[in-house]
Amino acid sequence: MAVSANRLELLQIADAVAREKSIDRQIVLASMEDAMQKAARSRYGQETEVRAEINPKTGEVRFSRLLLVVDQVENDATQISVAEARKKNPAAQVGDWIAETLPPFDFGRIAAQSAKQVIVQKVREAERDRQYQEFKDRIGEIVNGVVKRVEYGNVIIDLGRGEATIRRDEMIPREVFRPGDRVRAYVYDVRREQRGPQIFLSRTHPQFMAKLFRQEVPEIYDGVIEVKAVARDPGSRAKIAVISRDSSIDPVGACVGMRGSRVQAVVNELQGEKIDIIPWSADPATFIVNALQPAEVVKVVLDEDSERIEVVVPDDQLSLAIGRRGQNVRLASQLTGWDIDILTEAEESERRQKEFVERTNTFMNALDVDEVVGQLLASEGFRSVEELAFVEPTELAAIEGFDADTAAEIQNRAQEYLAKLEAELDARRKELGVSDELAGMEGVTRAMLVKLGENDVKSVEDLAGCATDDLIGWSERKDGETVKHAGFLEGMEISREETEALIMRARLEAGWIDRLPESPTQEEPVAE
Repeated sequence: MAVSANRLELLQIADAVAREKSIDRQIVLASMEDAMQKAARSRYGQETEVRAEINPKTGEVRFSRLLLVVDQVENDATQISVAEARKKNPAAQVGDWIAETLPPFDFGRIAAQSAKQVIVQKVREAERDRQYQEFKDRIGEIVNGVVKRVEYGNVIIDLGRGEATIRRDEMIPREVFRPGDRVRAYVYDVRREQRGPQIFLSRTHPQFMAKLFRQEVPEIYDGVIEVKAVARDPGSRAKIAVISRDSSIDPVGACVGMRGSRVQAVVNELQGEKIDIIPWSADPATFIVNALQPAEVVKVVLDEDSERIEVVVPDDQLSLAIGRRGQNVRLASQLTGWDIDILTEAEESERRQKEFVERTNTFMNALDVDEVVGQLLASEGFRSVEELAFVEPTELAAIEGFDADTAAEIQNRAQEYLAKLEAELDARRKELGVSDELAGMEGVTRAMLVKLGENDVKSVEDLAGCATDDLIGWSERKDGETVKHAGFLEGMEISREETEALIMRARLEAGWIDRLPESPTQEEPVAE
């Protein structure tokens, strides 16, 4: 009776542990088997291959010793001869394993303690694996939990089936939690570490706000309205861009809700963070104008190559557009992905006037004309001497006060000036030691050759070894600000695609890569 009670108790313990730790009952039984095997080895010898089996229905424990069938026995504890093995199993062959039943035995205190440690370790590992498998697929979700404790400013959250951490820098400023408080947070990372799975939560992540809107706005949950972008200054202000797939539904109105009920629920959760809800637009200029609300915008000038935009606002709107400590323009920049420069109408007018004077002086010096002619050419929209040299003569002749002879004379002077400039640049190129081979490459101008020579790029091989960023520079964000690093060809009007093509041509010329055959546009008919 005592034996059956022990068996029943064994299964009851396995069931209780499996329920408490939320792991599979079979894993608990397997850990018990491992523990018993370790205890049995301490009884029968560490070299003995012992197997313990627990019947999952009756709880009966069986011990067996595995022996390897060999021709010549060298160790009785682990090997058995073919003749002896065939007495137990007539089909036994060399290399097979024979199981030999061992008698039951009583666990000593040390063996029991060792078995307990094995079970605890195996169960803990199974629990950690279960936690990781459960939460690794929940990255990007909002979870609810209870504050368990606060350690060095980090908040430990009890999620019921695991523990998670909100680090100090992932909490909204001036937010204080005490043990027992209920918390909602965003799962942004789950890592498997030596001490177990680490679940990291955030309340400052931009997607936390997006997910809160998804919970509060049924149209977002149903997919009718989509959140396209979010930018946050946690605890202070945020901007969220939304678009509706149904033209009959106003995305901004749906997110605000009746008397602001929906957006207010999100604001309350985010400790009073002010939220600007902005209609998203595929047109960058329109989107950026919307993102700078509540400031009014008079004009925008886009530079698509460098993803930079100049925004002109009325003089009295400048402080509103920039925001307190640059907050409004910084959030608008994060939301749109564009670098935004804000100018007042007075500053823009002054800059335009300055550019006009500079162009006028350029035309006066290059073409040897008086100020009136220089101003006339600048006011007609010509920006450089190159434009004048290669424009259609009829366009110049159409300027008021010009005739065909005047237009022809201006073009001749422009071409002579460019020829003189080319000669000076070529002389400078030779002085720098830039090779003729590099000068003869397609797409490389004399001005570019001088710039390359000044940066110690003097041959085709030198150019082939350059990266795109070396030539045109690169940008990186530091502390929320974009830092621009100048390239060798700074100031040259060359795009990233043209730069990449130039480097590839240099690598072909240098023999670093083989020229790939061009694929035919259509199949040629096969001659019979």
